[in-house]
Amino acid sequence: MTEDNTLLSQIKQIFSCGEKDANAYSPLALAYIGDDVFDLIIRTVVVERANRPAHELHIETVKYVKAPAQAKMIEALLEKVGFLTDEEVDIYKRGRNAKSYTSAKNASIHDYRKATGFEALVGYLYLSGRQGRLIEIVKAAVDVICAEEKS
Repeated sequence: MTEDNTLLSQIKQIFSCGEKDANAYSPLALAYIGDDVFDLIIRTVVVERANRPAHELHIETVKYVKAPAQAKMIEALLEKVGFLTDEEVDIYKRGRNAKSYTSAKNASIHDYRKATGFEALVGYLYLSGRQGRLIEIVKAAVDVICAEEKS
């Protein structure tokens, strides 16, 4: 028997969390965890690419985690025919259409909702234990912003 050493499995085991189907969470709960999971991935990449002062790390991170950037990312992923599964598109739409009582300070309501949908998808994949697919989607999303910066 192999040991499951993913961060999620360790958290569930050490903190005695029960097993719960990711579909059972509300879209806003998925977006809540997805926001931080995405942030952690981006911060990890930014730090690993260059050891810089914290303010510079923050400036680089914000390029990816702000709502308008996430909106561009998900729009591009949706345009890539067949990249997202029907299930993933459904999760995104549930998050995008959820009635949130907050809004972003520096984003339109449309970008904010798209970003919420994107974060719900990230949270869903994380809580489903699909780290490989999560990283694949985040990499494709980040590539959208990188390509935009180069042009």
